[in-house]
Amino acid sequence: MRTRLAASLALGALGAGLLTGVGSLAFADDLVEHDTVDVWFEVPDEKALTMTVAANEAELTEGASADPTQRVFTGTLPTVTVTDTRDAEDIPAGVGWAVLAGATDFQGDAGQADIPANQLGWTPSLIAGEDLGLVSAGGVVASRLDDTGSDGIAADASPELLAMALDSGAAAEEQNGVWQATAALVLKTDAIVEPGKYTSELTLSLFE
Repeated sequence: MRTRLAASLALGALGAGLLTGVGSLAFADDLVEHDTVDVWFEVPDEKALTMTVAANEAELTEGASADPTQRVFTGTLPTVTVTDTRDAEDIPAGVGWAVLAGATDFQGDAGQADIPANQLGWTPSLIAGEDLGLVSAGGVVASRLDDTGSDGIAADASPELLAMALDSGAAAEEQNGVWQATAALVLKTDAIVEPGKYTSELTLSLFE
């Protein structure tokens, strides 16, 4: 690539020199002959494993609670898309990828006490790509208030799995593809909680 581009630039410099060197010559009005030169370069197709998220926020809205000691807020994680366009030789044998997440405590906009991130849970699911059988959704992560031993989606705990792909000896063309995942979000709080807006930052990370 660099060689071709350098040659093109050199050609342009040579042309400028020719025009300068003959500036004192007189030209006839009639065109004798002309020709053209294509100057070009090529941008290579980047082969990579990448992740995108459809939006940068998710709203939780309050719903009915079966437990009078708790309040329940639910929402949906924006669609997460993982794209793998790598060549077969660039994919290590037996190595897959995983999307993991952790969340910060919910902070109030008016000085309310924080709501711990481990009170946020989720249920991951695949939207597209499951027909290949190489990608699976993570397991259910319960809110700490469910008293199941789970620690929710806390940033200072073990990262929670949204989706993962495993190399099962599939052909390279099957390893490549586009997969989408989301998760049903649920936040459980005590029945008595200070009013106001609360915000947490949920970080999604793609690992190979």
